[in-house]
Amino acid sequence: MLAETAAVTRWLSILGIGEEGVAGLPPLSRGLIEGAEIVFGGRRHLELAAGLIRGEARAWPSPFDVSGVLAARGRRVVVLASGDPMLHGVGATLLRRLPPEEALVVPAPSAFSLAAARLGWPLEGVVTLSLHGRPVELLRPHLHPGVRLLALTSDADGPAAVAALLRDGFSRTRLTVLEALGGPRERIRSTVAGDFALADVAPLNLVALEVEAEPGARVLARAPGLPDDWFEHDGQLTKREIRAVTLSALAPKRGALLWDIGAGAGSIGIEWMLADVSLRAIAIETRPDRAARLRRNAVALGVPGLSVVEGEAPAALAGLEPPDAIFLGGGAGEALEAALAALKPGGRFVANAVTLETEALLLARHAGLGGEMIRLAVSRAAPVGGLTGWRAAMPVTQWIWDKPL
Repeated sequence: MLAETAAVTRWLSILGIGEEGVAGLPPLSRGLIEGAEIVFGGRRHLELAAGLIRGEARAWPSPFDVSGVLAARGRRVVVLASGDPMLHGVGATLLRRLPPEEALVVPAPSAFSLAAARLGWPLEGVVTLSLHGRPVELLRPHLHPGVRLLALTSDADGPAAVAALLRDGFSRTRLTVLEALGGPRERIRSTVAGDFALADVAPLNLVALEVEAEPGARVLARAPGLPDDWFEHDGQLTKREIRAVTLSALAPKRGALLWDIGAGAGSIGIEWMLADVSLRAIAIETRPDRAARLRRNAVALGVPGLSVVEGEAPAALAGLEPPDAIFLGGGAGEALEAALAALKPGGRFVANAVTLETEALLLARHAGLGGEMIRLAVSRAAPVGGLTGWRAAMPVTQWIWDKPL
């Protein structure tokens, strides 16, 4: 009764529909489609619901755009979506632009739910990921031995792209392709990633992975401090131990944006983003060759969404979204002052210095603004003649400061 009342008072209905078409729709969804003046959806969705559509059917434009729905505000409008519209779907897109009280969402089982049911996998123990229109490298942070993962792909070529990625250290992973789930053309096939040769894959598919890592596979640890040789670099790299301490000092918080100024190989921004899928980073780097290198590192280590700005601070900082945290890894002067000014109130600033000149600048700002100063020194065992001794790396002075609210 409550849902029916909401359906009458809300102009927009966002309805999930499965491959079984109208046969799988509840009475409420059927009635809303029949009473709609306009029905939006993909061509496949409109074909599935064609027997119920009495109003105007409008296929999504290419490139995808929801402005037509927003322009019809106040009319009786239905939007059709695959499965659950609020799970990587158009429902989430629309409700970022509309008050939730204007829309009624009626979900159908998602592709993830259907796949878990077919495989007998408890969904709460499965990693779910959408690769629809997104780089396949987003899989990398989730490739841990024993992990079960469900990945929604973009098209018929998606499973082969997943298999190609897995051949680098994870070729023994069992890969199951689930096609057109819930409909008359449903098909489920399994293989090993290294032997992938499945043909005639349906465009609507989902890939299930049972991850198995080979010896030496690059498994991205959950804690910061990836091995230095996992990054392509020219020596401009925050080394592993200092990087781990620096990430701890930056204290990533869900949804936060980092500026990595003087990014070099991009290690700080990359590991910041690896800490949580909600985290974002902008790497600012002067040299084009280093900027290209850090882009390659970001893709190779599973965070292709790292934003790269080529230019020299402070000029390169102009117009960027204000950050929640800033890391300044080299140099200071004007860049330091501009960074402090740009940081959001309540944000965290961390700067590392290896030269006396930069250290003096940080000490001066610490004296004026407060915060915390730390001296970091790391020694590594190395050959000394025929024996072994400690070889010290250059010490690092670190200033940590929280901008007052």
